[in-house]
Amino acid sequence: MSKVKQKVSGCFRTRKHAEAYCRISSYLQTMANQGYNPLVAIQMAFSGQIYADRGE
Repeated sequence: MSKVKQKVSGCFRTRKHAEAYCRISSYLQTMANQGYNPLVAIQMAFSGQIYADRGE
């Protein structure tokens, strides 16, 4: 997905921005694999509740 992002936007301006994109993308992919909605995952990250117990 990073190559697709790079092709669409042209390039990453700095290494720092590329690393931030990879970190966020990785987090969202991990949460999606665990069954979380991306918006809920973002809310959890901002509230400091990175991984919640789903009670399963």
